[in-house]
Amino acid sequence: MNTHQNKAVLFEDLGIKDYQSAWDYQEQLMKGIIDTKIKNRDVPPEQHHTTSNYLLFIEHPHVYTLGKSGHEENMLAGMEQLKEIEATFVKTNRGGDITYHGYGQLVGYPILDLENFFTDIHLYMRNLEEVIIRTIAEFGLKGERSKGETGVWLDVGKPYARKICAMGVKASRWVTLHGFALNVDTDMRYFEYIIPCGIKDKQVTSLKRELERDLTPEEKEQVKSAVRKHFTEVFEAELIMYSKQEN
Repeated sequence: MNTHQNKAVLFEDLGIKDYQSAWDYQEQLMKGIIDTKIKNRDVPPEQHHTTSNYLLFIEHPHVYTLGKSGHEENMLAGMEQLKEIEATFVKTNRGGDITYHGYGQLVGYPILDLENFFTDIHLYMRNLEEVIIRTIAEFGLKGERSKGETGVWLDVGKPYARKICAMGVKASRWVTLHGFALNVDTDMRYFEYIIPCGIKDKQVTSLKRELERDLTPEEKEQVKSAVRKHFTEVFEAELIMYSKQEN
């Protein structure tokens, strides 16, 4: 257990960035945390260096990503069709099946040393869901959990249950990677090319679709600020604006 718990989280909004370079950046940050943890093993606790935590916001160009336990048959489009819709396909090391990332979607990547918070992956996932549930409540939507299915859903248990936020994470030495994807004003037609998360009988939705109107630029910023606010509440963390990335 980390005897010098650090609940400060360095926050960075990367804007629009392709999936692979964002993944590489996450892994770079993760490696820095793990390297610190390894060095701490060789010194007494009072000499331990604190480990960093990060939260990245990002928007990806059209991309379909497949989790390590996912099934390629849930990708319904072939390579030629992907070219036509200007989308790419990436196999990733997160949990979960297939999902879509694209413009109008808020993707959040917390790279946390969970030893700074709690060593419980199940609780970590539930906390991420809670952040999104509280966020969409600000727009009048009742987000829920669906038993056995990660993410945030609307109208669970009803024939028209639909997912508004997908989640998939990986953890190594209690350091997290990947995160959540909240559909804000996403082009939902892109979900027609996959079986989202490998679940055939469930639909996907977005804030725009649920509100039945376009969101203003101010409202899109409100979504981001709400996620930041509820992240600090749920994780009892302090967000610090940060920019280290080399473009």
